[in-house]
Amino acid sequence: MKEKILVTGGAGYIGSHTAVELQNAGYEVVILDNLSNSNIEVIDGIERITGIRPAFVEMDMQDKAKLQQLFEDHPNIKGVINFAASKAVGESVKKPLLYYRNNLVTLMNLLDLMPQYGVEGLVFSSSCTVYGQPDRMPVDETAPIKPAMSPYGNTKQICEEIITDTVHAGAPFRSILLRYFNPVGAHPSAEIGELPLGVPQNLLPYVTQTAIGIREQLSVFGDDYDTPDGSCIRDYIYVVDLAKAHVKAIERMLEKKNAEPVEVFNLGTGRGVSVLELIKIFEETTGVKLNYKIVGRREGDITQVWANPEKANRVLGWKAEASLADTLASAWKWQLHLREKGIM
Repeated sequence: MKEKILVTGGAGYIGSHTAVELQNAGYEVVILDNLSNSNIEVIDGIERITGIRPAFVEMDMQDKAKLQQLFEDHPNIKGVINFAASKAVGESVKKPLLYYRNNLVTLMNLLDLMPQYGVEGLVFSSSCTVYGQPDRMPVDETAPIKPAMSPYGNTKQICEEIITDTVHAGAPFRSILLRYFNPVGAHPSAEIGELPLGVPQNLLPYVTQTAIGIREQLSVFGDDYDTPDGSCIRDYIYVVDLAKAHVKAIERMLEKKNAEPVEVFNLGTGRGVSVLELIKIFEETTGVKLNYKIVGRREGDITQVWANPEKANRVLGWKAEASLADTLASAWKWQLHLREKGIM
């Protein structure tokens, strides 16, 4: 068994897939989650996939005393992967204080406690939203950080600054900031996947829920953007590929291979795909026709963004491998699995 890793927000979508990949790589995993946007049954799914049940603590990280107790109860945590955050652009525009409180306070509590318990590294779940609407495509790590277009994006920028300032001030740990583009899909076993509570805030769960009849119609927010078909363009990355990058980052930090105390990597495929193009590939892959309509633009959305993942490919030794068709097929398999289980 390798080192012990704390995965905050580990019952969530990306966190659960990362917990699987960590356990497959031999790490001991402790999951912390307040279950505000996740389900405890995810822990069962992780166990069914890996044969190992991770330790689980239900907790809100805004409660610093409880977070400290976790470190007391689970000694020798060597690394932390922090997914604990509210994450929907549209919701953040409507509920900014929820986002600032949940995303910033939780991180500061964590950074306060890590040195006391000998934690050597922090992998931070960041986002390409920190780039705003970039000046050029594809986006590499040297692109300027622009004023955020949503409170969610702003929290990611501020969190990156908090981590950088804390490490610069002499904190005895290293950090890797992973800027995701758009995670999609589900584990090939269909034991875990994206399961938002209530109405989905992300595109693909809305696509699959519309395809299976849970949602009457999918709204495409705008067809008048300056793109080939008028819809927004994003870089859709398979969640399992994304999860594997976190294992690479943990290995890099714990083996002290960081070139700098804080490193930044973009995680994407390097290919931009429009919303309408994604719908077309989904229909071709599954054979299911989607009921969708074009509606007005949504506040906070940028026109287009996709990654230049060359640094992550070269330095982390990581590459996005799954095709978009296979990724969309995995999401549809997960939706069908939920229907079989009577969940959705």
